[in-house]
Amino acid sequence: MATVTRHARRRPSRRRLSRVDEVSAGGLVLNAGTVPPAGALIGKLSRRGTLIWALPKGKVEPGETLERTAIREVQEETGIVGEIVAPLGSVQYWFISGGKRIHKTVHHFLLRAVGGALSDADMEVTEVAWVPLSEVPRRLSHADERSLMGDVATLWEQRQ
Repeated sequence: MATVTRHARRRPSRRRLSRVDEVSAGGLVLNAGTVPPAGALIGKLSRRGTLIWALPKGKVEPGETLERTAIREVQEETGIVGEIVAPLGSVQYWFISGGKRIHKTVHHFLLRAVGGALSDADMEVTEVAWVPLSEVPRRLSHADERSLMGDVATLWEQRQ
C-alpha cells in the first residue's frame, strides 16, 4: 500500500502595500444669482468610461490651508471663484494606486460664487454644470458626497 503525504499548499507571497495618507479639500460652490440657487458640479470619466458627477476637490499643497485649497480647486475645476461660507464635513476612503494603499480624507466646504465663469478647461474635467440645489444630491455619483448635502439649504439661508 502506498503512503500519500499531504503538503499544505503554499499561498503565493503577497507583498504588503505601503500606506499613504492624502488630504484634499473642495466643496460645493453655489450661485447666489439664481433662484433657487444652483451648485457647480464636475463630471469626470470613470475607468469604465461612464460619466461620474462629483464635487470639485484636490490635494492640499504644502503651506496651504484647507479653505485655500477648496477655493483654488473649485476655481481650477469649475472656473468659478468662490468664498467660503461654511464647512460641510469630511469624507474618508481607501484606494490602491501605484502599488500603494491610499487613505484619503477630503474636507468639503460650502462656497458662494463671487466671480469667474463656468468652464471645463481643466484637463481632469469632462463636463461642468450648474445644477439646481434640490437636484444636487441626486446628481452626485458618490454616496459619501451625497451625505454631506443634508444641511446645505439651511446653511445657505442662514449665511445670506
